[in-house]
Amino acid sequence: MPSRFEILDKDAGGRIGKLKTPHGVVETPTVMPVINPNIQLISPKEMRNFGAEILITNSYIIYRKEELRAKALEKGLHGLLDFDGPLMTDSGSFQLSVYGSVEVTNEEILNFEKEIGSDIIVPLDIPTPPDVSSKRAKEELEITETRLKEARKLIQGKQLLAGPVQGSTYPELREKAAVYARELDFEVYPLGAVVPLMEAYRYAELVDVIAACKKGLSPKAPVHLFGAGHPMMFALAVALGCDLFDSAAYALYAKAGRYITVQGTLHLDKLNYLPCACPICSKYTAEELRTAPNRQELLASHNLYVTFAEIRLIKQRIKEGNLLELVEQRCRAHPKLLDGLKRLYEHSEWLEEFDPATKSTFFYCGPESAKRPEILRFEKKLERFKLKGKSLIRTRAVKGEKEYENVLGFKPPFGAYPLEMEEVYPFNAEVPKVPDSEALERALKNTLKLIELNPDADYTFICEEDFKHPFLEKLAEKAKIVPRKAWNQ
Repeated sequence: MPSRFEILDKDAGGRIGKLKTPHGVVETPTVMPVINPNIQLISPKEMRNFGAEILITNSYIIYRKEELRAKALEKGLHGLLDFDGPLMTDSGSFQLSVYGSVEVTNEEILNFEKEIGSDIIVPLDIPTPPDVSSKRAKEELEITETRLKEARKLIQGKQLLAGPVQGSTYPELREKAAVYARELDFEVYPLGAVVPLMEAYRYAELVDVIAACKKGLSPKAPVHLFGAGHPMMFALAVALGCDLFDSAAYALYAKAGRYITVQGTLHLDKLNYLPCACPICSKYTAEELRTAPNRQELLASHNLYVTFAEIRLIKQRIKEGNLLELVEQRCRAHPKLLDGLKRLYEHSEWLEEFDPATKSTFFYCGPESAKRPEILRFEKKLERFKLKGKSLIRTRAVKGEKEYENVLGFKPPFGAYPLEMEEVYPFNAEVPKVPDSEALERALKNTLKLIELNPDADYTFICEEDFKHPFLEKLAEKAKIVPRKAWNQ
């Protein structure tokens, strides 16, 4: 079956893509606002005003309510919701995770989704929560895989079929499940049962789950992170390769008086000012918004504006090649997100496979930046540099350079590099004048490795006065270290 997903731009594991559906092309990454067919703060038609290209609703709710079911069968899903763009339908797995059972079979709900004209159909998978036993996770995964196979036989043609990837918090099961789903050749791959991790701010484990799933899937496959709707974690998830998000957070938070920002969620009742420039916050004061008769609708609108503004910013960052800088900024909004960032860079070797070799200027944003894929890529290339004779390593130009056969630049967190590459990415990096310990250690280790790879050269390292690290002692065994002040004298 020809691919319905085309990748246009990439940065880290993130990408801008186009997903073709029966009701139009969707540009990813994007968010699918959840539409409750019973209660709507904002109508499906109005969703386009915020930037929504695709919506998601629950086919099980429609199936269970006789009036909705009859109307959906008569007018189709798009007629029921009065929306002419792409629509995805969940199968009832959310209800299964909350209530433990649903009154429908996998085959019944699949046929219903097909009949009402869903653009992206989801089978009735088993959403195994975090922290269950390995035995339970394996047993439920087997049921899911049986249902995926059944779904693939039932759904053929123009409609897209999603293949959910389960496996609880066991990375090996997630990767195995992803491989199985990949072999069945679905059009979209949702990562299921991750909401409990996000609700508990377990972002480090979420990173491991996403990475494990991605490692088992084709790098060309569109990935949907089920239930992810808060913009503060979009950049992190996109950098890992997630393309679609969905959530009812915009409405649920509005009903609870919660005001979404990219740094977290605020309580409207405690706000003196509205820290946003969206149409709602530009028109109303905090007090006016609190007392407005249509407060919930206005707050839901603000939440959607913020959500889609973040998606647009992420796309721009992918275009510019500085998505990881945005990830590092966003992950400092909460300590648990910072855990997620640190865990992200534990997967740098995998990320490096997808990260473009050339892009915009590298910005050092903190200790975590020292573990970025670009640093790993440079380490792998150290063996390509061949040096002999007198070699000078320095951070900036000094007198007497012409006396040396080789002059190398030095910039944390990279280390020593050929001077002719000084204006080339990533050595054109913007870094602090005084490096932190992590950046300096990485740079010194790389420099030592370069020296050990080229033992026939004689090295002099002009060290800045504020370079203080125990690793300098190891470097002193291989090279002559001269403080800049002493050199200038």
